[in-house]
Amino acid sequence: MVQRIVINHQRERMAAIRHPEKAHRPDNPIQKKPSWIRVKAPGSNPVYDETRELMRTHGLATVCEEAACPNIGECWSQRHATMMIMGEICTRACAFCNVTTGLPNRLDPDEPAHVAEAVAKLGLKHVVITSVDRDDLPDGGAQHFADVIAAIRAASPGTTIEILTPDFLRKPGALEVVVEARPDVFNHNIETVPRLYPGIRPGARYYQSVRLLDEAKKLDPSIFTKSGMMLGLGEEKMEVAQVMDDFRIADVDFLTLGQYLQPTVKHAAVKAFVTPDEFADYGAMARAKGFLQVSSSPLTRSSYHADRDFAELREARERRLKKGQG
Repeated sequence: MVQRIVINHQRERMAAIRHPEKAHRPDNPIQKKPSWIRVKAPGSNPVYDETRELMRTHGLATVCEEAACPNIGECWSQRHATMMIMGEICTRACAFCNVTTGLPNRLDPDEPAHVAEAVAKLGLKHVVITSVDRDDLPDGGAQHFADVIAAIRAASPGTTIEILTPDFLRKPGALEVVVEARPDVFNHNIETVPRLYPGIRPGARYYQSVRLLDEAKKLDPSIFTKSGMMLGLGEEKMEVAQVMDDFRIADVDFLTLGQYLQPTVKHAAVKAFVTPDEFADYGAMARAKGFLQVSSSPLTRSSYHADRDFAELREARERRLKKGQG
């Protein structure tokens, strides 16, 4: 059944405040969303309020808020929050992203402990930790990721940890630091097809992102690797299929596909609203190519249902191993 409460987006005024680097761009009117994109807006819910208060108490940022995720109401009502470390200001200005761009503040040395305490208080079985890009740091924030992982392991040993990292472009040795900390899932989103990178993800390089995922798997084959794409930015079906093939060469385990939603009029325009049936077709294509796990739907996001997906991912690997031994 389709839920019919419309997402409420910030528009011109907030765009000017949060995204001064995008102020010179021409306006891209925000299109009316189809019925299958409508979601339940955050409302009065004691668990949602408790999760929000916990984030505030520990001074933590979440990608749920900063990136205007449409699933925040559902996730926070289940005590699922994707924590965003290393501040709320990103050094890049991707055309799709709602996170503020600018010169970040210094790292908070107490942040790993605060994140770990929040994870323990929420009683999370699985947690997703992401970050802004920190091109200003010599290691891109790799050691900070490692410190957060170590703090969570100490405070909540039973919690599995998924990290969603930047690309560590021109940061030699950074990936090794993160992998050595042994997260359960190493996630880095490719976001879109290579042809669209100059306009959508200008600070990044497609093949750097593919290489990062490939190297992470080679450094520790026991760690699950994961990546995601937004659809509706103007990509062609064969281009999406080619990205899937690149991922399989890199032995990526888990692929997520979701609809791009335009945060403000200063962001990249939605070129198409991909239908649920089309997402199902993409999901079938990905499964046929051999991914262990695929999540493909309009509202799929990297950390949406991450705890359930991780359990299924682990079971899928066990089934494949048993099949190979049979």
